[in-house]
Amino acid sequence: MKVVLLHAFPLDERMWAPQWPALEEHEVVAPNLYDLGGNSIDGWAERILNDVDDELFAVGSSMGGYVALALARQAPERVRGLLLAGSRAGADSDERKAARNEGIRTLREDGIEAWQSQAPAPPPPERTVEELVRATEALRDRRDATDVVEAFAGSLAFVVGDRDDFLPVAEAEELAMAAPDGRLYVLEDTGHFSSIEWPKRFNEILIEQLQAAQ
Repeated sequence: MKVVLLHAFPLDERMWAPQWPALEEHEVVAPNLYDLGGNSIDGWAERILNDVDDELFAVGSSMGGYVALALARQAPERVRGLLLAGSRAGADSDERKAARNEGIRTLREDGIEAWQSQAPAPPPPERTVEELVRATEALRDRRDATDVVEAFAGSLAFVVGDRDDFLPVAEAEELAMAAPDGRLYVLEDTGHFSSIEWPKRFNEILIEQLQAAQ
């Protein structure tokens, strides 16, 4: 079983540096989603399934969690477990889509520096406007994955910070309760990027969930 680490937006695979020591006994794949091309969560998931053989345990942070759910939708027989951090299952609301569109407009007309005031974190310096636009489009246009949560037969854990501005704890609790084998971990004094903000506790949860999926 391979561990697939799926990064958040606008970060990249380097966000998982605090998790590598905890996974030294596992075979780990950490793709850079921007390099997969296109602007589709489902398309990225398809590419990963084609590139990575064997059964998978998917760990997704925010945007990466949406890709993890897409993996489970497309190949439920291969995905043994999911660990989702700061990721909701629902699609964007009309209000959120409008905010995404405004972000795209800012990126294209005013550049990355102007857009950063709206972003959850600074992007790596080598990210281009078009990469950030494509990722924003992928987030905006993703499908509702509530049905995936409700049908997923493997271990499914949600990690949420009690100070996460993007995913309320109550919403994460509802998702965990909707899953056949769902679990919820709430991290205190933690925001949206729990794997970075509290890596020791996140790694403990990660190993626990890996063991549950084996």
